[in-house]
Amino acid sequence: MSTGEKRTKALLVEDDPNIVDLIRSNLTVRGFDTCTSTDGSRALQFLETEAPDIVLLDLMLPDADGFELCREMRERSAVGIIVVSARGGQHDKVAALNFGADDYMTKPFGIEELLARITATLRRTRPAEPVEMSPLRIEVGDLVVDLEMRLVTRAGEVVHLTPTEFALLRELAINRGKLLTHAQLLRRVWGPGYATETEYVRVYVRRLRAKLESGGGSPVIITQPRAGYRFVPG
Repeated sequence: MSTGEKRTKALLVEDDPNIVDLIRSNLTVRGFDTCTSTDGSRALQFLETEAPDIVLLDLMLPDADGFELCREMRERSAVGIIVVSARGGQHDKVAALNFGADDYMTKPFGIEELLARITATLRRTRPAEPVEMSPLRIEVGDLVVDLEMRLVTRAGEVVHLTPTEFALLRELAINRGKLLTHAQLLRRVWGPGYATETEYVRVYVRRLRAKLESGGGSPVIITQPRAGYRFVPG
């Protein structure tokens, strides 16, 4: 990391000192600044005062409901959130994604896999500029997706999307009318290691629909059963 470049800041919400030491030491040697919280209220305070680029959140904290803490963080910030939990059930994963997590890892995990997932999440948080050949402004009825400004409006009102939600919408929108499979969306939005995590796409498509589609109106994202999704054709 070059001199003067802003260091990436991670907020680690974890009460196991061994895991804290393992993650913090590995992030430090890779140029991260890390702040640590063992309780929910302090984590929310750090979210405001430290403005982290990424949050690593354990669900099983002694004084807080990890799902509720995830929801509160998502309401306050678009920061990338990776849940790191000993709870490996599909229900817990889906619940965490529904509450706004960008990714979910089950303990025990390899540190290289964690670092790869942090990199993938930060890539969505700090996306590259749209390529010139992509349409920069897409309109569907009263919905406007401005890729250059990273702005989505519906009936003139701003629609607030998380980086992962916007990345998924962008991929669908620039391929308007084209069927994109679950595996294609997972590779392009989350990264090459996510091709089998179909629940990620299902949850985030539901989140997008809730924000972009009005009840009873025409769908913006069309489901192709057992195949994938497509953005409404132009």
